[in-house]
Amino acid sequence: MIVHLISFASSLHKPAQLRSSHEAVLSELEKYYTVKLINYQDMDQLSSDDFKVIFIATGGVERLVVQHFERLPRPAIILADGMQNSLAAALEISAWLRGRGMKSEILHGELPTIIQRIHILYNNFKAQRFLYGKRIGVIGSPSSWLVASNVDYLLAKRRWGIEYLDIPLQRVYDTFEQITDDEVGASCAAVASQALACREATPKDLIKAMRLYRAIKKISIEENLDALTLSCFKLIEQLDTTGCLALSLLNDEGIVAGCEGDLQSVFTLLATKALTGKGSFMANPSMINSRNNELILSHCTIGLKQAERYIIRNHFETERGIGIQGMLPTGDVTIVKCGGECLDEYYLSTGTLTENTNYINMCRTQVRIRMNTPTDYFLKNPLGNHHILVQGNYEDTLNEFFQSNSCKRTE
Repeated sequence: MIVHLISFASSLHKPAQLRSSHEAVLSELEKYYTVKLINYQDMDQLSSDDFKVIFIATGGVERLVVQHFERLPRPAIILADGMQNSLAAALEISAWLRGRGMKSEILHGELPTIIQRIHILYNNFKAQRFLYGKRIGVIGSPSSWLVASNVDYLLAKRRWGIEYLDIPLQRVYDTFEQITDDEVGASCAAVASQALACREATPKDLIKAMRLYRAIKKISIEENLDALTLSCFKLIEQLDTTGCLALSLLNDEGIVAGCEGDLQSVFTLLATKALTGKGSFMANPSMINSRNNELILSHCTIGLKQAERYIIRNHFETERGIGIQGMLPTGDVTIVKCGGECLDEYYLSTGTLTENTNYINMCRTQVRIRMNTPTDYFLKNPLGNHHILVQGNYEDTLNEFFQSNSCKRTE
């Protein structure tokens, strides 16, 4: 982790004294990061991928910072240890910046607290850079029932730097037909051999599903996609197979993949991966018990690597193709959903996965969650159907990130 400190110091302060005047804070930073002191005159040499902190080394630099307003990193993270009247200057600078609509934060106080805060801000910065420029393929179109899950492509790009790219399903059909059964035989055998069981699905179903996976992966490579969402129900009639296995394997390989053309959920999957480094489970809230504060989430696909074991099934609604019944480990989980046409709203809560259920009238992968917050949100103020589950407690990490990007939390 490299922290670039853009230093502003008064002309009355000798450059040779900079280090000695701030030895305590600089030495502490260097225990955790590679610290590079950059004179404000050289800050244009840094790239957009460099993590930058404005280091107020002395008082009397307010006018100097103002003069370089357009060149300052955004948001403005200002470090001031208080030595050489630096805190007084930082307060004046922060007020001026905020008055011009620029977010700013002053790092000051106990050194462990400063280090902890820098770590959070660094992670937020890296997640933002991870998302910037990401290409999300919309293969087909959003399912007709996702009436509250629309995204404005232009607004989403302005806010997050992501790009949604429409890809017709016909391209999938054409690529699918070019892939032979023999090409996927070994892959089918590998998936089947690691399954706990194979129930309704046939070997022919598995071969078709694997051909679809190969077709979508080929298109993903050709289009340089980082993520995709698939209009999976529309292709069932054309190809007599489902996208559940394809999405499962793509997620395992690092291509974030969501169901039903859900634009909001695929972004949530991508943002969650940026912040946690983990794949996550896109699911329907299928049953809510308000008295016990429990929620059952279910869907017919999940990354095989997210599950401790899995069973090869057919697709629940259509009873065709391949579905995945994954058994997830019990323990802490986080539930998150991004909403709004420009992805500026979010729901976030934590809970405990207590059981993998097996109801016959729900999608194949099913988990019971004992929530840490009231389940009333789902019944009174939901951001839509699909929600995302990631294993582990990441509430603080996700909340800090969305808040730093001026998103509104829905509860």
